[in-house]
Amino acid sequence: MTQVTATDVPRLPRDCAEIQTGGLSHLSGVYPIYPDREGGDSIFVYCDMETDGGRWTVFQRRQDGSVDFSLYWSEYKNGFGNVSSEHWLGNDNIHRLSRQKTYELRIDLEDFDGQTRYATYSNFSIADEVAEYILALGSYSGDAGDSMSFHAGYPFSTLDRDNDGARGYCVRSYKVGWWYNRCLRANLNGQYLNAVLTGTYSTGVFWVEWRGSKYSLKKTEMKLRPT
Repeated sequence: MTQVTATDVPRLPRDCAEIQTGGLSHLSGVYPIYPDREGGDSIFVYCDMETDGGRWTVFQRRQDGSVDFSLYWSEYKNGFGNVSSEHWLGNDNIHRLSRQKTYELRIDLEDFDGQTRYATYSNFSIADEVAEYILALGSYSGDAGDSMSFHAGYPFSTLDRDNDGARGYCVRSYKVGWWYNRCLRANLNGQYLNAVLTGTYSTGVFWVEWRGSKYSLKKTEMKLRPT
């Protein structure tokens, strides 16, 4: 993995695509980017420079259960975890990124048998905090099935900020930050569990259109790049 510092980067890349296309690096790793370029603070992100041509800025990853995602509004607002492993980049940062250009979203999934699937969505963005980080998505493509469009147009909710309109049922049941639509077809921030689950509903990491809600996935990544 490549680690660089802000002083190593002579220009001010706004995302991982500008790091790659600007010739600063073609290697996956952690880099500083400057979403607001003019006077904004830098943030460190993981850049995926390999998948489907690279240029992806990663904003979510699950892989081993090392980070608790059952957190509150302020943590999801500011971000948590380690960008080299499990993390959420922060809703403010995701908004800063996604408002700059037209972006596509890619979601990579892996189960405990090593099978992988992916989903991409055009015109991805999230609104600012005043608008409760409402999710915007365009058209779907991929081989995972479309579980994410169900959540488009809905605000973000956490344990202490219920914006779903289901009288607290969804966020109390699933306990994690997400764009609840009186509940879920994708739950990539769910509790990290092991494969097949039992019960009336799953609190694990799931994607309904692939392995269903009763199977908790091993790995997920959410990332964006300009179109």
